[in-house]
Amino acid sequence: MVKSQILLHLDTDALPSVFDRVVAVDAGVEHIFSYSGVTPTNVMALVHGCIFTRGPADLKSTAIFIGGSDVAAGDALLVAVQKHFVIDFGLTVSVMLDSNGSNTTAAAAVLAASRHLDLKSAKSLILGGTGPVGQRCARLLAEEGGLVRIGSRTIDRAEAICDAIRVQVPKANVEAVATASSNDAPDALDGCDLVIAAGAPGVVLLPKRHRVNCKSLKVAIDLNGVPPEGIEGIGLGDKAKNRDDMHCYGALGIGGTKMKVHKAALGELFLRHDATLNVTAIYAIARTI
Repeated sequence: MVKSQILLHLDTDALPSVFDRVVAVDAGVEHIFSYSGVTPTNVMALVHGCIFTRGPADLKSTAIFIGGSDVAAGDALLVAVQKHFVIDFGLTVSVMLDSNGSNTTAAAAVLAASRHLDLKSAKSLILGGTGPVGQRCARLLAEEGGLVRIGSRTIDRAEAICDAIRVQVPKANVEAVATASSNDAPDALDGCDLVIAAGAPGVVLLPKRHRVNCKSLKVAIDLNGVPPEGIEGIGLGDKAKNRDDMHCYGALGIGGTKMKVHKAALGELFLRHDATLNVTAIYAIARTI
């Protein structure tokens, strides 16, 4: 008898995300058990409820999704969840981490860029590169092999992210650049093929004049969905829209792909009982779409 699919939804926020639950339903998950305010100190009983109620052969029908608005809290929760598995006896379930949609959004953005560029040789600039999505975009691009510039208002923060990526991707070609104001954009953009704006909403990170004047730029992706645009002159719904001789994507233009990636990753959770779907694994799934 085939067991029903159960998704244990662990949210670090005070209320579990309705968005994540709706996507899970639309992805075909049969049962969703949602818990809010989950922390590394209170997650053990929830994990044990997953792994001790079904035999090892049936555990691929149970999976865990970690969400919430705090990406650092999600990272810590993933570590705690896996700490409570009983690996020696095969008592594990697959886990997907997508706090604040950072992993699926980054995967969708880099996938979009790959349609127009050879990322192994591309030069990229991530504006807001120290934020959750920016960090993950930078890591995926570094794994592809190209030069990745990580922009931040504070150069020390950008350097710290570069160091962290070098630990994860030993051959990463990453460098920190100061982008304290839009006047820093020409130097940061110099020679770049790709720019991704992943900063906080409400700030124009790249004025149109600087974007247009960068003749090497081929792809511009703005992940900000709240006016004003993070990259001036890119429409919210742009999807490979040709603007000023470059392919442009807005937040909604990336959002459709992000949703497909999210649903596909949820489906992958139930193919085995020991998968960990973090940003690299989610990007691998994205490339199959």
